[in-house]
Amino acid sequence: MDSQTVTKIAFLSRLKVADDKIESTKEEFTGILRWVDQLKEVNTDGVEPLVSVNQNNIIMRKDEVTDGNKSAEILANAPMKEYGYFAVPKVVE
Repeated sequence: MDSQTVTKIAFLSRLKVADDKIESTKEEFTGILRWVDQLKEVNTDGVEPLVSVNQNNIIMRKDEVTDGNKSAEILANAPMKEYGYFAVPKVVE
């Protein structure tokens, strides 16, 4: 990998790399590419791809209203209420 490639990758990745850090960034990028090559060596035949790291099945429930029409009970503890809604003091002039 050359300095021009490092500059291009940094630009595409939206990374700000100072001119005096290009050499060290080149070494880091090379190390990352070596690690990716090492991952390619892992045998993944017969391994099912994961949708998530958690293999729990989400149990879907029927979407139904279980309670409601309790606005009077909800507003009972409100310090101020008006027309069936919470009322708050005006804060903007």
